[in-house]
Amino acid sequence: MKNSIKVQRAINNLTQAQLAEKAKVSRQTINAMELGKYVPSTVLSLRLSQIFNIPVNEMFRLEKSDWE
Repeated sequence: MKNSIKVQRAINNLTQAQLAEKAKVSRQTINAMELGKYVPSTVLSLRLSQIFNIPVNEMFRLEKSDWE
């Protein structure tokens, strides 16, 4: 799954640590999501969507390999 978390952080001028605090997760979790090593829960996805004020499907995109 691809995501635009890093782009949204830059647009909103947030560090990983600042976003982690707002999302109530660790900075390492934000880093892992940005690197594509961690797929967030539905709750975390919705939290991030609210923080950035964008729909979840604009932040997260399934790739063909996610369907196989």
